[in-house]
Amino acid sequence: MKRTITILLGFLAVPLFFALAYGGGNSEKGKALFNDPQFAGGKAGVSCNSCHPNGENAAKGADGKGVREIINACIEKALKGKPVDPQSSQMDDLVAYLKSVEMQQ
Repeated sequence: MKRTITILLGFLAVPLFFALAYGGGNSEKGKALFNDPQFAGGKAGVSCNSCHPNGENAAKGADGKGVREIINACIEKALKGKPVDPQSSQMDDLVAYLKSVEMQQ
C-alpha cells in the first residue's frame, strides 16, 4: 500500500513540477494577448505579432525567467506600453504561447 501511494505521488509530482517550472500558462490565451494591439496599453494598431509574426524569433532560446524580462523589454521599448507583472497569469500565458511556438520550430 505504501509503495502504491509513493508511485501515485510520483505521477502527480512530475506534471506539477513542469507546471511550476514553466509557469503553467494557457498558450491559447497567450496567443490572443500576443496578437492584441491593445495589450499592455501600447501603440495603437501594434501588437507583439507586428514584429514577430506567428511568434517567430520572440525570446528564442530564453530560459523561463529570461523570457519574462525579454517580453517586458519589448512591451516597453517597441510597443511603448506598460510592463506586465512577471508573476501574473498574463505573463504565464505569454510564456506558454512562446514555448509552444518554439517547440513547433
